[in-house]
Amino acid sequence: MEANVVPLSQSDEIQRLAKTVERLERVVTIGQMLNSTLDLAQLLETIIQTAADLLGTQAASILLMDERTGELFFAASTGSSREELREIKVPLEGSLAGAIYRTGEPIIVGDVSSDSRHYTGVDHSISFHTRSLLGVPLQVRTRCIGVLEALNKLNGEQFEESDVHILLAMASHAAIAIENARLVANLREANRRLSDLDRLKTNFISIASHELRTPLMIVQGFASFLREQAGGDMTRHQMASDLDMVLRGASKLQAIIDQMTNLNYLEAGLSDLKRENLVVQNLLEDIAREWGPLAAAKQQTLTINMPPTPILIHADRSKIDLALSNVMNNAVKFTPENGHITLQVVSHTGRVEIAVIDDGVGIPKEELGRVFERFYQVEDHLTRHYGGLGLGLAIAKEVVEQHGGRIWAESGDGQGCRFRITLPTVYVRLTGVSQ
Repeated sequence: MEANVVPLSQSDEIQRLAKTVERLERVVTIGQMLNSTLDLAQLLETIIQTAADLLGTQAASILLMDERTGELFFAASTGSSREELREIKVPLEGSLAGAIYRTGEPIIVGDVSSDSRHYTGVDHSISFHTRSLLGVPLQVRTRCIGVLEALNKLNGEQFEESDVHILLAMASHAAIAIENARLVANLREANRRLSDLDRLKTNFISIASHELRTPLMIVQGFASFLREQAGGDMTRHQMASDLDMVLRGASKLQAIIDQMTNLNYLEAGLSDLKRENLVVQNLLEDIAREWGPLAAAKQQTLTINMPPTPILIHADRSKIDLALSNVMNNAVKFTPENGHITLQVVSHTGRVEIAVIDDGVGIPKEELGRVFERFYQVEDHLTRHYGGLGLGLAIAKEVVEQHGGRIWAESGDGQGCRFRITLPTVYVRLTGVSQ
């Protein structure tokens, strides 16, 4: 019996088909594994390592769309330059990845140096030489969320159609797994925020009820007393003194209500900013006039150190006033009688720094990072004697950040406190400016 002899070309084709089937079976196995994990970082790592291994390439990467910037970013990559790649943005126009994302079609390029769509910025940034590339879209139904790339076939080989099918199969599993992991991560974040809101609500009810009770009792008590004495023999001095108590109680209620109103007001966000050019020195002088009488009542010394040349910011006056007033309120409240408070302005290139410095009780270093949280109090809300809802500094932080600035505190327990605010400045030649 004669043995059947299989031609060499047919044998090669059989081996190639067997290899493709083996790789597809592995893709199915990987797909099952991908759908069993919701850890996005682990998921991305598995995808790129498997893609590089299955296709026999030097590197592989996943680029996802940043909805805020409209650019692609490296969510994961093989090799030692991962951190550098995370900082690189790839444009949709003028890049192979962008072309894949926009068209939703795979692309094979045997020699990227001859393709004008190749974005060389990545290679230059990480000192990598891309020779050949295969990229496929990551699609969830009809929506593209990113691109899966394989770079540089090993041993000088070229990408083939079978590689495209393998990477497309890999991408179909990967896209669904990535989307599921993102949805779960978003759900966890939403649950965390709901938990935080519930905690804030509990704190708010506890603090507000404690804070509102005292001034309300003062108003009610003295109002009742004045009614009883209305027909009696009261001196003008007694009447004035009692009315002062009522007014102080009412003022404290008003301050608490203002803080809650301001918090809701700030939630509206950046769209509510009504910007104009303002002179920083004028703002600080107004704040000093506003808080000077209260500081004087506590025998506190209030001083201002500012450069003579006007410094301009482009800001919403009412909100900046609110932020500065809240920081000043904190300084006056926590500085003892006969203490010192300084308002200081320092000009830097492109920004101005405003500092409110006091020699009060200070803030423990371990608490500095939390004083800007809403409703946060350094002291326990039942034992503290300084009062307040813990909203002032939180509001100040939101206002400053809305204006592209930064606020932070420097202190130590019993060492006084320095609040620093930096804001971007506007360069305008000023002649007799008055705001």
